[in-house]
This record gives sequence, structure tokens and C-alpha cells, in this order.
Amino acid sequence: MRVGVPKEIKNHEYRVALTPAGARVLASRGHRVIVQTGAGSHAGFGDGEYIAAGATIAASAAEAWDADLVIKVKEPQEAELGFFREGQVLFTYLHLVTCPEVVEAMLAAKTVGIAYETVTDAHGALPLLIPMSEVAGRLAIQTGAWTLMLPQGGSGVLLPGVPGVPPCKVTILGAGTVGTHAAWAAAGFGADVTVLDIDLRRLREIEALFGTRVRTCYSEPDAIARHIGQSDLVIGAVLVRGRHAPKLITREMLRSMRPGSVLVDVGIDQGGCAETSRQTTHAAPTYVEEGVIHYCVGNMPGAVARTSTLALTQATLPYATAIANRGWREALRADPGARQGLQVWNGSLTYAPLADDLGMACVDPEVALAAA
Repeated sequence: MRVGVPKEIKNHEYRVALTPAGARVLASRGHRVIVQTGAGSHAGFGDGEYIAAGATIAASAAEAWDADLVIKVKEPQEAELGFFREGQVLFTYLHLVTCPEVVEAMLAAKTVGIAYETVTDAHGALPLLIPMSEVAGRLAIQTGAWTLMLPQGGSGVLLPGVPGVPPCKVTILGAGTVGTHAAWAAAGFGADVTVLDIDLRRLREIEALFGTRVRTCYSEPDAIARHIGQSDLVIGAVLVRGRHAPKLITREMLRSMRPGSVLVDVGIDQGGCAETSRQTTHAAPTYVEEGVIHYCVGNMPGAVARTSTLALTQATLPYATAIANRGWREALRADPGARQGLQVWNGSLTYAPLADDLGMACVDPEVALAAA
């Protein structure tokens, strides 16, 4: 099979979908791996390393996209929509609920779309989303601490405080992977950390993991408002897989925060959890609403491309290899969890939560897998 790896073109997206080690695995299985020149350079992987691993270097994006299976990191950008073709398999973070133009182009071209973010494992977890959620959760605290500094427009609060001065108050909405890793980083800095969630099981796990270093609270509007009003740094870590994130933070809540406080909305690629959130880029990462600095970059892990690329490839490679070896239908038939990643096929949506959010019809994925 021809496996293409284009260079990412989203604003300041430095990750690459496949390491040279991953390319070697696919090439050793007899597949032709085509990597666009410079695709791995920002992550520290030169063209020569891919060539040594058995890959072919493509001079243009069009050549890398001319493949049976295209592996990417981020959702296709406007300049890439013309590369779609019928029967081509696109395997990436799609986040289609916030990308109607990508949905339209994929449906028109009858491209097959398999989304990293909805693939599940035997335990119902999200194995291809987890690595980047781990990165984003830890990075959210690092980013928040930087943004709180006065030269960045922040309120001038130091996360751990100093003797005689209390630490930064950090509130984390969501006790999933992002929230857990944000809590780990914030507690490690010595911040005053509270995690809110509606899942009591997860809150118990957070308490068992961190003990008294992290407090927990059941998430309901009054509790959210109270904690946000007391916070220097708020982390939005809410996820509803494949759907829009719920809007839990209102403008009124933000008005109660001290000017120069910070909101890092990690779930912005699913729409974000605040009424005031809108997606930003690494080139212009922040804006101010109601006196609060919003950091809403949709590809946060791209800023630490080396770590992110290594973590992502080790998670996605077994799935990419199965698709290349067996074809996407056989690979998905054999793995019910991978089947959850199928979102687009033959001009139709095949993932019900996505179709519901977009108000569109949905074809049962079993129909796609049964087709000749």
C-alpha cells in the first residue's frame, strides 16, 4: 500500500505523523512510505533519516497526498481539501464537529475518514487521544504559569507562591486525561489545585492519586462559579468524545475573576468550554475577554513537537500498520475499537454523535464494513 505523510501546514504545527522508526516498520511490511520533504524537520527528524528507514521523499504535498492511506496529525487545512479522492483513507485527528468545510469536502470526494480521537480500546479508553491529552494537560500549566506573568499581561501571580505568600489558585474543569495531567503538573509546582467533574468515580481516583495535594469538587453551576471566581488560572479540560464541548463557563463567571487571570481552554478543538472561547494559534495565542486572558490554541502539543511526535507515533503505528496490511475494512472488522474511529465513508457520515451535532444523516458503520 502507498502510505503518504504530508507536512503539517496548520499555523505553527510542528509535529509529524510518523517517525523514521515508524516508517521503517511500514516499509519492512512491504508498503511504500512517501514522506513530504521537511515534514519531520521541526520534530528533529531529517529527510535522510526517513530515506535510511526505507521511505521515499516527496518534493510536494500533492505527491505525499497521492496515496492510498494518508497519515496526518491535524485536520486538513483549506489548501489540502483539493487532495481528497474517492476511496482514499485519511487517518488523523479530524475534529469534524468544528470543521464543516472539511466535512463537506470529504463527503463530496467520498474519502474515508478515520479519526484518532474516537478510536477506543478494550477498556473504552481513547488510546490515540490519550498521548496528546497527557501532553496538553501538562503543557496547560506550563503555559498558564507563563501567561500569568506581568510581561504577558497576566496578574503577576507565581504558581507556587513563596513563604508567607499563598500559591496560585488553579481550577481544573474535567477529571479526564487532560485534567489529571494538569493537576499533576500544577500540584508539582506547589499550586492550590481543585478539580471539578460530574463523575464521582474519577474524583475518587483523583483523591487516591494525589491525596491532599489536590482537592476535588462535584461539578455543577454554583460550584463552578464559586471556584472560578477565586481562581488565578482556570484549565478547561472537558471532553465529550466526537462532539462539541459543553459550555460550562459563562461571561458572568469570568467577570468575577481578578483582571489578568488566565483561562487555558484545552478543549478548544471541540469548541471549548467557555462562552467566550474562540480558537487561536501559536502565532497569536491569547486575547482578553472580561479582563481574563484566554489561551485557546487548537494544537497546543505542536509547540513541543519532538515529545508529541514520539508519543503519538507509538500510539498510532499499530493501527496504521493494521490498515496498511489488511485494508481499512478488514482492520476495522477485526477491531471494534478501531471501528469507532470511522466517521466518513462514501459520501456519508458514519459516526452518530458527530452526525447528531451537525444535524446530518448517519449511515451505520456496519454498512460501510459490509460493502464490497
